Amino acid sequence: MPESAETLIKPWRVLWTHSNCERLVHDQLAVRGFDLFLPTTEAWSRRGRVRTRARVPLLRGYLFVRHDMDRASYLEVCKARGLVRVLGERWDRLDVVPDSELEAIRRLADSEFTVLPYPYLRHGQRVRITEGPLANIEGILVDTNPKKGLLVVSVELLRRSVAVQLDCTLLEAA
Repeated sequence: MPESAETLIKPWRVLWTHSNCERLVHDQLAVRGFDLFLPTTEAWSRRGRVRTRARVPLLRGYLFVRHDMDRASYLEVCKARGLVRVLGERWDRLDVVPDSELEAIRRLADSEFTVLPYPYLRHGQRVRITEGPLANIEGILVDTNPKKGLLVVSVELLRRSVAVQLDCTLLEAA
């Protein structure tokens, strides 16, 4: 029975790198023939007193590889300097990222729009405010929309809560 075109497409795997080693790992594996995807965006960078625009990873600490991962390929990937690990349980049970998610990231990164990293926050998640006069306050994220999130801070003993609308870019997971 012939395989369909979909089953011949190799899945995307996730490579977790040390801080600021995404390009190092990418370059090492690219010369070995691996199909890699490192989404980047342009951002301001400071070298000494000079500010310049530079390409920086969009998903810091991660890049993606599409390759048949037999044991030999897995070991070859693991030899890359700067790599922490390939995400998954074992070499033969690696985590897979859906093509549709990476295609969306690729299209955004290739577009002329300004694309920025954004914290992954979920409804009902405990979060902390990172900046401003409310810095370090923790609460539960109740509602989000593209501009504002509703943060609820509770006094458990009294079973009472207060809420404030905030810019979601000022929040991080607690």
